[in-house]
Amino acid sequence: MTYPNPMVGAVLVKNGRIIGVGYHRKVGGNHAEIEALRAVGTRAKGATLYVTLEPCCHVGRTGPCTAAIIKAGVKRVVCATKDPDPRVNGKGAQELRQAGIEVVSGPGARDARRLNEGYFHHHLTGQPFVILKLAQSLDGRIATFTGDSQWISGKDARAYAHRLRTEVGAVVIGGETARRDDPTLTARLVKGISPYRIVLSRSLDLDKHAHLIAENKDHKTILASTEESIRKFNERLPHAGLIYWAIDLDADGMLSLPDFLAKAGAFGIRSVLVEGGSRLATSFLKQGLMNKFVAVISPKLIGKGIEAIGDLHTNNVDESIQFKDGHFETCGQDMIFSGYPKGPK
Repeated sequence: MTYPNPMVGAVLVKNGRIIGVGYHRKVGGNHAEIEALRAVGTRAKGATLYVTLEPCCHVGRTGPCTAAIIKAGVKRVVCATKDPDPRVNGKGAQELRQAGIEVVSGPGARDARRLNEGYFHHHLTGQPFVILKLAQSLDGRIATFTGDSQWISGKDARAYAHRLRTEVGAVVIGGETARRDDPTLTARLVKGISPYRIVLSRSLDLDKHAHLIAENKDHKTILASTEESIRKFNERLPHAGLIYWAIDLDADGMLSLPDFLAKAGAFGIRSVLVEGGSRLATSFLKQGLMNKFVAVISPKLIGKGIEAIGDLHTNNVDESIQFKDGHFETCGQDMIFSGYPKGPK
């Protein structure tokens, strides 16, 4: 609910006891520090404030948290990590120190950055954080040989996937998935804000009655293709309220994924969830453009069908993509794996 702002929590401690807590509930609302300070009033004087991100010192949708902390008489601030936003990035801590407040930074930094991995990645690289998500059978199929994929995963896992959508700036699919599944790519199964919906397709051979085209009342459908395909599609549907991104071609004549990510970053999208299909997932993996991998594994055997991942040109096992910080959890009848690649293949 805070997107594109980071998720932040704050705790006020005095005389060894917690006296107030707060968190940033939604974009445009009070920041975590303000919530915690308002919960205790004048009791904040002389307290220590623990916060997961460096307090802001600029005016955005709300006022600067540093001014409120100084005014409240907080004597010590412990922040997990520096805020990479150039409007802050150490300036908040400096302002607090200049007011005589002790500032400690570092405890819990790894967890705090992981909590807001898309926010940090975008500020540090200018590109969105890429989460590749697949829903597959035990034998690695995302659909039967006829193309049927509804539903491989159970209802709990589908709700989990919709929650992931609320946590990113955009969901990305390829043209083949758009034509075969006709998805809506909304977060309708959970409470939250639906992201932008992106179709990455060179041909843009899409049905004008497809959900992503015909049900675009929020104007959040983005078609990423070549200039020529965009021109032809726009001639067919000149008033569809669509957003178009012209993507360069790579050396193989395919849409350039690095150029696509650069345009997404410039648009302000901090994280993307790549949901399909097999060709698109394989391309991201082969080019080392995935930052996080999520696999929903359903206890089903399909046999002949569409593979979740295509040829990665892996000749030896030690050349395979491997993961760190891997985590398994059950979700209804399914198992979910999430992890981070150790490095480019």
